[in-house]
Amino acid sequence: MNRTRARLSDGREIVYYDERPGRAPVPDPRGLRPVEPLCETRRDPLTGDHVTITAHRNTRTFLPPADQCPLCPGGPASEIPDPSYDVVAFENRFPSFDVRTPPVPPEIDGVARARGAGRCEVVCFTDDHSGAMSRLPVSRVRTIVDAWADRTADLSAVPGVRQVYAFENRGVEIGVTLHHPHGQIYGYPFVTPRTERMLATAAARPGLFEDVLKAERAGGRVVLAGEHWTAYVPAAARWPVEAHLMPHRHVPDLTALDAAERDELAVLYRDLLRRCDALYGAPLPYVAGWHQAPVGTDLLRLHLELFSVRRAPDKIKYLAGSESGMGAWINDVSPEETAARLRAAG
Repeated sequence: MNRTRARLSDGREIVYYDERPGRAPVPDPRGLRPVEPLCETRRDPLTGDHVTITAHRNTRTFLPPADQCPLCPGGPASEIPDPSYDVVAFENRFPSFDVRTPPVPPEIDGVARARGAGRCEVVCFTDDHSGAMSRLPVSRVRTIVDAWADRTADLSAVPGVRQVYAFENRGVEIGVTLHHPHGQIYGYPFVTPRTERMLATAAARPGLFEDVLKAERAGGRVVLAGEHWTAYVPAAARWPVEAHLMPHRHVPDLTALDAAERDELAVLYRDLLRRCDALYGAPLPYVAGWHQAPVGTDLLRLHLELFSVRRAPDKIKYLAGSESGMGAWINDVSPEETAARLRAAG
């Protein structure tokens, strides 16, 4: 992998990850004004959760036609000036967290608040607008894995960032705003609520992740497995389609993976995505996100969680009263059935 750093016309960083050397970045001709983010976090006094307020994001680009896609290379509306690329990451023009956010008062009506100082990036997987992660060659998925790890290292070094989350939203049912194959990486200025709960459970139960992986590998919900990784449908799956991909070795984040683990991950992850697309004979809408340990800690084991809102070829699972209102999940599809169908889809 060959990395090349450059700047867009408004000062945001862009990083190219090429499978061959020799890139000379094309200057951004747009003459954009510098980004002026307004990101802040407020602490819910009843739950302690951080809620992020981003007043500038409501005007972000929403499902433009293909000829105006900002992730296609070299066009007048493109965020990527070069005429082609393999994998590229750049600072989001409409970030949820940004170190350039101005200070805010420490509270509002008794609620603690702070500026949302962090970093948000977009990661484009291919310059092919009609492509998909599941259809890329293994070599490209391997480049993406390296890019995720490299961006995790960079974002972890941003002052104030406490956790890094790399994820892909895919499909209008999920709520994507751009069709081009891409993901995002968030550098949060706090530890997310879901991670806090996992950390508390792991602290109270030494060996938690080893025990979970051992039980799943011995059970009947394994979808595929290799020397270094296992993909399985968790016994307590919340979503109608849900799969976790966990390394056999305890590592805190993507940066800690060795070359053999990254090689196998590229193969197995693409295989898992292809099985997901084969479930209903059409591209599956999903969220796929990498749970990584907070910066400077290693209690949490790196793992991917992939889930979809599609519960049947013509039905969507909506988060209604129990899930949205109380956080009490109800799954209409048994995890054992989902695992069997994903195995058969291969």
